[in-house]
Amino acid sequence: MDLVKLLAVLAIIIIALKFKLKLWQAIIVGIASTVPLWQIPIAECGRLIIKATTSWSTISTCLVIYVITMLQKLLEERRQLKLAQEDLNGLFNNRRINGTVAPMIIGLLPSSAATMMCGELVEDAVKDDLDKDTKSFVTSYFRHIPESFLPTYPAILIMSQLSGVAIKDFVLGMLPLVCAMFAIGWFCYIRPNVGSETGMPESTDKKRDAVNLLKHLWPLIAIIVLVLVCGMNTLLAAGIVTALVYVVYRFRLSELPRILVKAFEVNLILSTYLCLVFKEFISFTGVIKKLPEMLGALPIPMDLIFGIIFFIGSLVVGSTAIVSICTSIAFTACPAIGWPFMVMLHSYVYAAMQFSPTHVCLFVATDYFGSSFGGIVKKTFKPVGIFMVVILVYYLLLTRVIL
Repeated sequence: MDLVKLLAVLAIIIIALKFKLKLWQAIIVGIASTVPLWQIPIAECGRLIIKATTSWSTISTCLVIYVITMLQKLLEERRQLKLAQEDLNGLFNNRRINGTVAPMIIGLLPSSAATMMCGELVEDAVKDDLDKDTKSFVTSYFRHIPESFLPTYPAILIMSQLSGVAIKDFVLGMLPLVCAMFAIGWFCYIRPNVGSETGMPESTDKKRDAVNLLKHLWPLIAIIVLVLVCGMNTLLAAGIVTALVYVVYRFRLSELPRILVKAFEVNLILSTYLCLVFKEFISFTGVIKKLPEMLGALPIPMDLIFGIIFFIGSLVVGSTAIVSICTSIAFTACPAIGWPFMVMLHSYVYAAMQFSPTHVCLFVATDYFGSSFGGIVKKTFKPVGIFMVVILVYYLLLTRVIL
């Protein structure tokens, strides 16, 4: 019964989005629907809202989004992203590369606000070769490829810690799937539809173009180095780099109030906050913890049942929540599989997040291009469906060879 309720809540959110409600409005509807379905007392609802609101995880996530958005606005003011696009043109002189590799570079930043930067680069690269729904998909899909394997993202760090799998083993195990992701997106939408010609002459100094690309993207590279190499949290790293950008590019004090206001993307921050509140409500119901028992009767091996659980759970509560709740349960039930199990589970988490109505980045992309959630989901079915089959085949091959 709890599984039916869970699917009903997900359906309610999707229907609300279908009626053109904004993400934050649809999430409110989803939260409201959990109250009668699980008979949550009103006093408990208040406690859950306060818990989510005062959690440092919620506060820091919203602050990171604001700071990264401010960084984007500062870079836009000084045309740094536009210049980086020109550098890519000089290096490759290929619009297909610009529309795929550039979002992956920006995707190294673990923030949904970075999706807006990717949207601008994709728009410039593909021009009118793709419709707005496909542009939204391309922006989100290629931007998230680094999120599938880089340890700058919370879900990977949490899963590694709870499972005992070394990050190095996981990253190496993911590399074939990362190549598969890129190839699937490339051959589904980029290669058949986007021309390669930029209309620009070939560069005569590619070394200079490479150096200039680093110069124009140094703020993003600096954040990644601070997070990965120095172990700094994303909020502090983004804050330091944003302050440096303000100084290096000689912004006037009079420009600051306007940029501070522009950086406050109400829909983005409100949607993120409410997704985290929704996660608290779903976690309170205990339905995610019951999924192994509910699906255990299926004639499927237990490790693959957990793949289904991680996929469904990510659709409903997001990647970090499902990883936090179910990783220990999964590795207790299947202790001998090791890093191939983590590769499979996280890959299904990644696949589910490309459809999830709790995934804020999807709505950032659709807002940027004026498309819809339904439109981006339709474009996602084919490539992500293929990828899910590749995950299963790769996992079965790994377990045959290693175990």
